[in-house]
Amino acid sequence: MKLSLYWGSASPYVRKVMITAHLLQIEESIDLLDSAAHPTERDTAIQAFNPLAKVPAAQTQDGLALYDSRVICEYLDSEHNGGIFPPAGPARWTALRRQALADGLLDAALLTRYETLVRPEELRWPLWLEKQTEKVMDALGAMEADIPEADCQDIGAISYACALGWLNFRFPDLPWQEKRPALAHWHAVFEETPALIATRPKA
Repeated sequence: MKLSLYWGSASPYVRKVMITAHLLQIEESIDLLDSAAHPTERDTAIQAFNPLAKVPAAQTQDGLALYDSRVICEYLDSEHNGGIFPPAGPARWTALRRQALADGLLDAALLTRYETLVRPEELRWPLWLEKQTEKVMDALGAMEADIPEADCQDIGAISYACALGWLNFRFPDLPWQEKRPALAHWHAVFEETPALIATRPKA
């Protein structure tokens, strides 16, 4: 299996795909294509795979376009019977719920970053920033109440790690670890596994 992937080294959604690939031991079969995804300056090259011009965006050897991270990760897992997406039953719904929560946290955190870095200062909306930050903090609370088992490496755990790693990367002054010590400990341990070390975000 060969997969072409538009990626970005700082994207938490791309990282989710790459962690999945490392756990499946297929990272060498992925052809990484450089991209310049941006909320206002769209990279038209990505549109060949994804009309939204967002990463990750992939194409299989036979020309099948795949986007976003949820779809690409499930495709990779289904092709290699990896077990990253549990089969039907409670474990599957737990993993998918955790993925949705982590992705929702990232969506809110990205909106705060765009509001402060992309939007002109005179157009910024303080209440918007406040409420997006509330979503992030509420999501962290829900995550601490639902921490994966220590040996869990399913899509829920991967998604948690990508969200928390990106918060540490982009919001180093956000003191979430002090308020959520159990979650912070789980994340610190998981971050030292080979697949996560190999995929840490870079500016």
